[in-house]
Amino acid sequence: MTIQSPVLVLNASYEPVSVCAARRAITLLVKGKARLEECHDACVWKDMRLPSVIRLSRYRKIPQRRHDATRRGVLARDQYTCQYCNAQSPAARLTIDHVVPRSRGGGDTWENLVACCAPCNRRKANRTPIEAGMALARPPRASQLHTTRQMMRSMGAEDPKWRKYLYF
Repeated sequence: MTIQSPVLVLNASYEPVSVCAARRAITLLVKGKARLEECHDACVWKDMRLPSVIRLSRYRKIPQRRHDATRRGVLARDQYTCQYCNAQSPAARLTIDHVVPRSRGGGDTWENLVACCAPCNRRKANRTPIEAGMALARPPRASQLHTTRQMMRSMGAEDPKWRKYLYF
């Protein structure tokens, strides 16, 4: 556990809001803007333990906003599975494929990005799935609150203290 370890941030109503680094969580705790809910055994300073879960002191209305497509987000949405051959792999072995290649006007949007293994990405090359004779396991869709919670759950699988807050 380090100062960069992920910390689950809950709203005052115990609703999961986001994940931040332990350093940011400690700042919120020291300023009184959050309360410690769960912590690790490691000490950061004197009696202060490294936080695992914090809860904001005041309720914050979280606006519904569309998140930008990121590698981590696309891989989590696709459950670390190649969308062409359904092979499940660790994140380091997967690539991100543009369904409509960038050279043909395809953008970096949720609807145009899918998780893909390297062999399938090479096979598809600079073509659309139809031209390459490949079918998508499921059509890509934009990130939603469900996808964000799914990402938090996948991160929380490493820390059992998160389980009761993420509705496992």
